[in-house]
Amino acid sequence: MFGAIARRYDLLNRVLSLGRDVGWRRVAAAEAAGGSGGAILDLCSGTGDLAAELAGSRKDALVVCADFARPMLVRARAKLERRGLVSRCLLLEADALSLPFRDGAFAAVAVAFGVRNLADLGAGLREILRVLRPGGRLVVLEFSRPTSRALSGIYGLYLNRVLPGLGDRVSGQQGPYGYLARTIAEFPDPPEFAGVLREAGFAAAGWTPLTGGIVCVHTAIKGA
Repeated sequence: MFGAIARRYDLLNRVLSLGRDVGWRRVAAAEAAGGSGGAILDLCSGTGDLAAELAGSRKDALVVCADFARPMLVRARAKLERRGLVSRCLLLEADALSLPFRDGAFAAVAVAFGVRNLADLGAGLREILRVLRPGGRLVVLEFSRPTSRALSGIYGLYLNRVLPGLGDRVSGQQGPYGYLARTIAEFPDPPEFAGVLREAGFAAAGWTPLTGGIVCVHTAIKGA
């Protein structure tokens, strides 16, 4: 499914978020790049938007871009080459539930709009914990649900009625954006997700809502 929508993925992100996704990723990248030095894993990297932010803000760090969809990585590489950032990045196909990295390989792991799609959320988080070094930081940018009742009603209408049809028409594929709406509705709310992170073994977990709570930047730390 993700490979099939790769060609218009960036356009759809801009249109469907009304351009807000660029700023959301910038906030997440600042959180991930703000720790101590070392390699950063951009997991579920997609077309490389978050990787570009990470590589641009941390010129001393290797950014490893991992995704299981080859068409996404092809577009990510082209994007990073255009921006002169590909020399600071390593791109590879990888399964988020079985990462091909040694224990403690990364100072930080960042995931933008990816954990919601993991076949086994708990297993995926434990695998992230494994490849983080002690004191390393996980940053997750993910859709949430607005805290305001008025905004929640408008957002629900957009998410369930407008987005699926518009997304499918622009992408030329049937179904992916109905899937998006369902997985957003099913994903744990921020306090619940913080609990899931702690259950996976993280020592601390918190979150920052953006754009009225439409998305959240979740952070968690691996204990010493």
